[in-house]
Amino acid sequence: MLKTNFFTNLKRITILCLLLIGAPVTYAALDVPSGDYTLEATHGYVTFSYSHLGFSTPHVGFNSFTVDLKLDAQQPQNSSLSVVIDANSIDSRVDEFDEHLVGERFFDTANHPTITFVSTSIVMGEDNKATVTGDLTIKGQTHSVDLDVVLNKAGMHPMLKKPMVGINAEGTVKRSAWGLGYAVPMVGDEVNLFITTELQQAN
Repeated sequence: MLKTNFFTNLKRITILCLLLIGAPVTYAALDVPSGDYTLEATHGYVTFSYSHLGFSTPHVGFNSFTVDLKLDAQQPQNSSLSVVIDANSIDSRVDEFDEHLVGERFFDTANHPTITFVSTSIVMGEDNKATVTGDLTIKGQTHSVDLDVVLNKAGMHPMLKKPMVGINAEGTVKRSAWGLGYAVPMVGDEVNLFITTELQQAN
């Protein structure tokens, strides 16, 4: 009898697990309308950091870029995100180094003036977190990158009176994969990416 109950319960548990695995996953809707959202230009930052000879960790950014979000507020995983960066707008706060960075050894902006990221999938997690996978193109080379994204807030902006979405995103890449391997390994190959933006509903 005990053996029969054990196998009966095991069967029930197995069926329950299969039902849960096959069940559609749903996520909480965002408190803003679906539609197109664009960068609120006074609150957007794209930066990266790396190890410099082990002595310091410089943080370098870009001053000119666009971010476009096609938001599905009911099913956020169906949304899409794209970023276009003006590579010539790189800003290390050192003019001489900026000239070095836009040259042939690094971003070669004369031949490759833009950097792009286009999402290919969004996997929702818990606590307003998601993994956004997309194609990052630098110097004409494209590789898939995963970004860890946090939804900071979605709601009506108190001053602009527009629906607003605020996000943070972080990721790690090897710069040599995009032909940016000059001075590796003395200067670190691993680069940490940071994006924080406020996106407002497009007019």
